[in-house]
Amino acid sequence: MSESINNREYRKNVIKEVIKQLHEGKTVEEVKQQFEEAFSGVSASEISEAEGALIAEGLPVTEVQRLCDVHAAVFKGSIEEIHQPTDQKQIPGHPANTLIRENRVIEKILEKEIKPYYHDLKDKNLKELIKGIESLSKINLHYQRKENLFFPFLEKYGITAPPKVMWGVDDEIREQIKEIKGLLVETPDDTNVIKDKINTLIDKINEMIFKEENILLPMLLEKLTQDEWKSIAKDGDEIEYLVDKVPIWNPAKEAKEEIKEEAKEPGAINLPSGVLKVEELTCMLNTLPFDITFVDKNDVVKYFSQSSERIFPRTKAIIGRNVSNCHPPSSVHIVEKIVEDFKSGKKNHEDFWINAGEKYIYIRYFAVRSPEGEYLGVLEVTQDIKPIQEITGEKRLLSE
Repeated sequence: MSESINNREYRKNVIKEVIKQLHEGKTVEEVKQQFEEAFSGVSASEISEAEGALIAEGLPVTEVQRLCDVHAAVFKGSIEEIHQPTDQKQIPGHPANTLIRENRVIEKILEKEIKPYYHDLKDKNLKELIKGIESLSKINLHYQRKENLFFPFLEKYGITAPPKVMWGVDDEIREQIKEIKGLLVETPDDTNVIKDKINTLIDKINEMIFKEENILLPMLLEKLTQDEWKSIAKDGDEIEYLVDKVPIWNPAKEAKEEIKEEAKEPGAINLPSGVLKVEELTCMLNTLPFDITFVDKNDVVKYFSQSSERIFPRTKAIIGRNVSNCHPPSSVHIVEKIVEDFKSGKKNHEDFWINAGEKYIYIRYFAVRSPEGEYLGVLEVTQDIKPIQEITGEKRLLSE
């Protein structure tokens, strides 16, 4: 036991030292051997456990992100260290198979729509490259699927560091794509800068594909039950796919259980001002022209509406998830501050508004309190208010 503890401490210290050296300007190749020697024969999940322990001790997630390139360099030399059975990856409709298929789409975009054009940014090449970068922007859907469907289940098994680190890198890729789009439109003559940034972007995306398939999926396949995979597959349609015709994966056992569950007669809910059937309440909340999400006093997501006016994607996998884990590392501190102020009584609401393409999004947070003033949780209300801002004059007659 003491030897095991000592090994864990040693590995944590190695991670700290590698991060420090990367801070000081050393390259991945220069620190690769030191990392590989310390973690030789250690599974990806054990490395993630060491990182998670450091984050729990206060090491910022952004610092651990520096290790991502080192991970990829080490694991590419020894895939067998993180090898897992691949049968589920080959089942059409299984979420693991869909993730891999989407990665092939991303690689095709890089090979066919980006690489042929970015070395010579003239005339037709520039136009084609702009189209290619726009097509690559769809990678955001792939990352949303990973963050909203896969990460919550890892967290349920106590695996929190890899999702946080990977989400941070996803955000870096998103920002790099936005930056390159801006450069191509505003300063297309700055060819060397654009080429360098695209080279960096391609490398980072390819490394993320490797990590997803050789680190993330093996951890998921090791931990998740078939029922949990089925839940992910069922929620998958909430987010647009990068691939066409994703088949329905519905193991017979779970299909029977699903039918049995749906056959149950929902009961009524007695409220202080009335009585509603579950179906009535659900449809009523989903008819509201805005999204609502409720997080309880323990910071756990308990409910979200499924309105046709939905602004941000939500999947049932977030139910039971800590609200801090539902936001990117770059903005989680804002959410935590809102909750802190609500719990302390310093504030009862907080508002934000942002431009998002054709939408003007108004996000409101309200402290939910009992009649006695006890803090019960947070209600988030999100709405596109641009149509409301455009209202003028009066309307007193029914529409035809």
